[in-house]
Amino acid sequence: METKLLPRNALVAATFTAMHPNGTLNLSAIGHQASILQEDGVAGAFICGTTGEGPSLSSVERMQIAESWRASVRLGALKVIVHVGHNSLPEAVSLAKHAETIGADAISIAAPNYFKAQSVDDLLSFCVPVAKAAPSLPFYFYEIPSLTGVSVSMTEFLEKSSHMIPNMAGIKFSSTDMAVMQECCAFGNGRFEVLFGCDEMLLAALALGVHGAVGSTYSYAAPLYNKMIAAFDQGNLSEARALQLKSVELVRILQHYGVLASGKAAMSCRGIECGSVRPPLHPLTEPQRQALLGSLGRSGVFREIVRR
Repeated sequence: METKLLPRNALVAATFTAMHPNGTLNLSAIGHQASILQEDGVAGAFICGTTGEGPSLSSVERMQIAESWRASVRLGALKVIVHVGHNSLPEAVSLAKHAETIGADAISIAAPNYFKAQSVDDLLSFCVPVAKAAPSLPFYFYEIPSLTGVSVSMTEFLEKSSHMIPNMAGIKFSSTDMAVMQECCAFGNGRFEVLFGCDEMLLAALALGVHGAVGSTYSYAAPLYNKMIAAFDQGNLSEARALQLKSVELVRILQHYGVLASGKAAMSCRGIECGSVRPPLHPLTEPQRQALLGSLGRSGVFREIVRR
């Protein structure tokens, strides 16, 4: 597939999965989530990934979420990228087929993380049948070795997958190895889309030629990053660095309380209640939630959003 799915410097939000107090899915929140993303100029939604707690969801739940996102987004208004990764190959294939059936815009998978691939060939033996199950959809590999425990050469993966996966589109690169990321960006004269997954380091990735970005904070703070990207494009590096530092402050606050639980709480600053997280992740206590929201307020991050 020669045509790229996303424009250069596009932001894709890694979306949260809203849940009711009893832990069941709150699908009614998806329409509001989609509206916020479109209002903020986000190019896509990456659903059921790490931020969306995909590994903690059943395949049926993941299909319900994908269907709700597809129904909530006008065709072309927001690209819906469905993470279909799973430790079970048949389940991943089933999720991929379902994504194609409902009209998703692309699929992605992370490496299985129980029985782990030891080589690029091992990893491709899993990826190829998943990509083949949805041949009309662009396929992105989700590189996140800090969680999967799988670390193989991504340039070798691109080289071999370019011959074995006709719908290979690129990599969601959620690793801080910027040298490897740059090599992936340059591979084949920029043939593949490399979408960077570390929000607090996006400016550095832009300087190294990344095509776009996928991140959780784009679900509620995308205007901050769009301002940073605009400053970078205009050569205003001092402004771009100041905005990236604001992102670093945001991420440090989230890390203090637990990134996923605090990210869900941060969504309330945009009027969306996403509920708690599933075990074994632990929820925020009410005092922690109030302290988190207070820290976010003092950070000024959301003032940047209002001034977009």
